[in-house]
Amino acid sequence: MEQKIHQGRNIKRFREMLGIKQEALAFDLGEDWNQKKISLLEQKDVVEEALLQKISEVLNIPVEAFQNFDEEQAINIISNTFHEGAVANNSGYINCTFNPIEKWIEALEEIKRLNAELIKAKDEQIRLMEKLIENNKA
Repeated sequence: MEQKIHQGRNIKRFREMLGIKQEALAFDLGEDWNQKKISLLEQKDVVEEALLQKISEVLNIPVEAFQNFDEEQAINIISNTFHEGAVANNSGYINCTFNPIEKWIEALEEIKRLNAELIKAKDEQIRLMEKLIENNKA
């Protein structure tokens, strides 16, 4: 039986990994969005292509990540990794050319780096807003 990808859940997982609240994502998506709409979006199995593209731009995550990420499959790969590149299957062991755990660590490091960039950009926005407020007081 083919496992179905839940795009809304994937959006939620990546948003949470980046430390972004639903309200912040709604704000970044525009005036038509609010926390409740993000919550409903994250419950959808399939999300419209144009909306996925916009969310991809806001979160700086490739559209394909929302369309293809299957947590259950990823967990199976990790749990079936016994030692350096050996993965069990029904007919014994196969030799992988990469270690799936290393790939996950690389992906998490990239997410951390992107999160740091987002925080830096938000901090800069706050500094600019404080400066504008201070200038308006003068």
